[in-house]
Amino acid sequence: MHKAQLSGKDRDLARDSVIHVAGAGISGLACAWALTRRGATVRVYEIDRIGAGPSGGQVGALAPHAPDGWNPKKAMQLESLLAATDFWAEVEDVSGLPSGYGRTGRLQPVPDQHTADRLQNRIKGAQQNWPADKGMFLTATPDADLIPASPTGLWLMDKMTARIHPRAALVALAAAIVARGGEIILGQAAPVDGPQMVWATGVAGLTDLNTALGRKIGQGVKGQSASLDYAAPDSPQVFDDGMYITPHFDGTVAVGSTSENTFDHDRIDHQIDDLLGRARILCPRLADAPVLEKWAGIRPRARSRAPVLAPWPDRAGHLIVNGGFKIGFGMAPVIANMAVDVILDGRTDLPDLVALP
Repeated sequence: MHKAQLSGKDRDLARDSVIHVAGAGISGLACAWALTRRGATVRVYEIDRIGAGPSGGQVGALAPHAPDGWNPKKAMQLESLLAATDFWAEVEDVSGLPSGYGRTGRLQPVPDQHTADRLQNRIKGAQQNWPADKGMFLTATPDADLIPASPTGLWLMDKMTARIHPRAALVALAAAIVARGGEIILGQAAPVDGPQMVWATGVAGLTDLNTALGRKIGQGVKGQSASLDYAAPDSPQVFDDGMYITPHFDGTVAVGSTSENTFDHDRIDHQIDDLLGRARILCPRLADAPVLEKWAGIRPRARSRAPVLAPWPDRAGHLIVNGGFKIGFGMAPVIANMAVDVILDGRTDLPDLVALP
């Protein structure tokens, strides 16, 4: 466990005054929402717009880690993925807006018999570690609109995977925060000297930490995705060789994302076209689906490859929430609740997994 302690005075301030949250991506908004649920007064600052960073992407895959080789990181993610159902249902109820959340499952083609045999350990891991009604199995007859080509005629299906519509979810979260008395200020940076602060500022925040602490805390990784005009809202996600194809509630299908550790710019380029080409071959029903939008963004990845939830060194009352590379939406319910436990209850026994690397 690492120590994440605020003084008694800081906790009193948190309850009696406004808590400032920097950043209106999934981390900042989820923390703000969890704080408002506990009765805190919250003000969110966003220098651009809601979802201006990587949280405003398209894919929205809430996919679990492989269930074999179980460890604390996988257990924490599972807890959060299971909590997501109630989390987003309440957000939708309070805001009156859709989040696009749905536990629609995931379908993966099985390339050869060796892989099919090896997957038995993964299936057993799901039986041991996942809820019984959200398991994993091989099938020769998948029930899906989008069925990826499979050389073996076999597919791996899991019932644990869910999806979220990132942009709709952020809008719903923001509306829920305001409905509960929170405030969201766009086009303005957060004050750096507030007595109670949550810093959820993505890549810019990691860069600031690298400089302030004199060591590498994290970096940005570029991702590109695209949205297609194809309606299959109840179909499972498709996953193959690092690529997600995610059907959304609004009649679109998202394809992504690239993972680019080195890049010259933050704009779209040929790599998303290459990914789209793969997707159209993998799922023939997408062959002629029009492209609605292409997207590119820089996602924050902590050196630990895990989310960061830790006090900002030498800044009393300031908490860092960052680094949820690829799993920011999936981890949001648990990370937000832990952040609130630190701010309002003085929790100190946070897992080492989320410490500053």
